[in-house]
Amino acid sequence: MSLSDTVSQVFQNEFGAEPTFIVRAPGRVNLIGEHTDYNDGFVFPMAIDRATFIALRPRADKRVLAISPDMDDRRDFALDDLRTPAETEWIDYLVGVAWALQERGYDLCGWDGVVSGDVPIGSGLSSSAALELATARAFYEVSGFAWDAAAMALACQAAENEWLGVKCGIMDQMISAAGVEDRALLIDCRSLETATAPLPPGTVVVILDTNTRRGLVDSAYNERRAQCEAAAQHFGVKALRDMDLGTFLEREQELDNVIRKRASHVVSENTRALSARKAMEEGDADLLGQLMIASHISLRDDFEVSSPALDAIVDCANAEAACYGARMTGAGFGGCAVALARADGVETFVARVGACYREATGNQPIITVTGASRGAETIYP
Repeated sequence: MSLSDTVSQVFQNEFGAEPTFIVRAPGRVNLIGEHTDYNDGFVFPMAIDRATFIALRPRADKRVLAISPDMDDRRDFALDDLRTPAETEWIDYLVGVAWALQERGYDLCGWDGVVSGDVPIGSGLSSSAALELATARAFYEVSGFAWDAAAMALACQAAENEWLGVKCGIMDQMISAAGVEDRALLIDCRSLETATAPLPPGTVVVILDTNTRRGLVDSAYNERRAQCEAAAQHFGVKALRDMDLGTFLEREQELDNVIRKRASHVVSENTRALSARKAMEEGDADLLGQLMIASHISLRDDFEVSSPALDAIVDCANAEAACYGARMTGAGFGGCAVALARADGVETFVARVGACYREATGNQPIITVTGASRGAETIYP
């Protein structure tokens, strides 16, 4: 049974009627451009075929009742009495989105809904953005405001930044809102302009889940952001996006060594992301793979957000003839890597990488070949 069918069936069991709407919003995997989004830089994600679904119906009052089969929990809240969480739980993502939309002047109506998803939590595939954008889409359906993907992404980012206290950039919410089927999406995180590009012919994207989950990384994430801001301030620019690689290399020794390393990653990663667009437009899988490998080395050595498990699975992937390149993806410290592989050798690639990683770590990976999906949408009616 599909997740769409599941949320519909649970809704009917709970409320004795079919849902009025079913909405979905996808997770994402970032091909290249990591930790550049909150530096106003460039990212190149694609929406994946895992998502959060909500089956819902409108209410006549200003309350939201949400049931989560995944969490075996049900919660409700009043739209005119939103409470800041002491400790973040799943419902707080819904509350945060409601808060952010109302702060922006949207007049929201309440709903009853069933929420379920198959984006692994803590894996680096942005389960939080999928939940946020699905929630925004649910409010859109019952409240009657116009849908604008960029505006919804910004509101959901504000929910995470200001309501939940995680200083994420715009990438996760933007790709979940605006993903394009069969295309990766180059996002300018300053202007929110986007451009699509296809994968090189004969290639597939493979998600390499290390089956390790990030621990207490919010503080490390916020620390990296502060270090990047310190580097930008030193150079007198608004964000590290404004530093070209040549100028940075001439002046990098002016920085404290740790801040220099953080900035080096961001400045070089922006260059790699733009080069990746050219590689994809020209169908150059070899170049795209080499850029991904260089990205992982930079994330591991300069930004220091990799982990032994991530390094192991990336090394296993890059050792395979069918692999053009692999890198960690997401915030880091655990979770997933991503690989670009030959489509005609992907079954052998999956089997060999799994065996290699198990031998190296004792962990059982979860390896998935994925396609690029659409962004947040209403799938019923």
